[in-house]
Amino acid sequence: MKFLPAIAMAALAVTSSVSAEKLSHPVAGRAWAMPERELMVSVEGGRVWVSVNGDLSAKGAPVVFINGGPGADHTQFGGMTALADQRAVILYDQLDSGRSDHPNNPANWRVPHFVAELEAIRRALRIERWHIVGHSWGAAVALEYAAANPGRAASTVLAGTYISTPHWILGTNLLIRDLAPEVQRDLVACEGNSRPPENVCAAARKAFYSTFNGRADAPPRSPEAKAYIERTKGRGFNETLYNAMWGPSEFSARGSLIGYDATPLLAKLDGKRTLFMVGQYDEARLDTVRDFARLTSGAELAVIPGGSHSSFRERPVETEGLLRGWLARKDER
Repeated sequence: MKFLPAIAMAALAVTSSVSAEKLSHPVAGRAWAMPERELMVSVEGGRVWVSVNGDLSAKGAPVVFINGGPGADHTQFGGMTALADQRAVILYDQLDSGRSDHPNNPANWRVPHFVAELEAIRRALRIERWHIVGHSWGAAVALEYAAANPGRAASTVLAGTYISTPHWILGTNLLIRDLAPEVQRDLVACEGNSRPPENVCAAARKAFYSTFNGRADAPPRSPEAKAYIERTKGRGFNETLYNAMWGPSEFSARGSLIGYDATPLLAKLDGKRTLFMVGQYDEARLDTVRDFARLTSGAELAVIPGGSHSSFRERPVETEGLLRGWLARKDER
């Protein structure tokens, strides 16, 4: 395992697309740029919304970003459209979230389904190889896809790394110890059988999130970010999907992912083309992610200074710079 320093301080049986739309004046290489091309790609159970910024035939291999959740949308990655000056940037919403179709059929809420979505997008866009960046739940989708399709992955980035429910639950419960005693007390009580009033639990969860997932010192959203999110968010986060697959709490899983553990798949990755990326204050604990990297021979580990589990939003300059260097380096190989 190698550490990759975050030096850029300056500056996730299918058919193809069924519809496409182009904007009249695309601007490549600008953060929060509106989609230059939009498609609805057919997958099992419905269609997923896909956007493309930049040239799919550029020298640099395209990069696809896979959102977390399950049930969240692509909008956290809007700032990464800045990478479109060197390669195509592909963003999409998983089925039942954002601008994708919402059949809300629990039969679709399976890990293999979400992995198949990714392959459907690749085929629809006629991409031979691409870089795969998955964040949180999206990291599990990225790992599953890259392990099953090694020839398709120019590189794999596992950010804010969730690939194992037991590891995640252990980590979040350990993080509670870093909070004020009264917050620790309330969070533990809110997980018990005799729960305090909801306002007490809400305040305790807020304290946890403001430390490890959306810090108070995050910069405010720019006008461009606000406009992008308003234009592309669709129906946004799907809480029903999230609760069905995960559950209502960060500290105990109750959904279909309760026993999920993909760590054995790490051995199937090309470690020299694998990057683990985590925020300094990430909900995905640094020591846990470091252990994942050690299980992936030759992999690198990068820490986003000042970032939490929301580093793509909180530290966009550092995150973009780190990814820009990584992608270019793997293109050269």
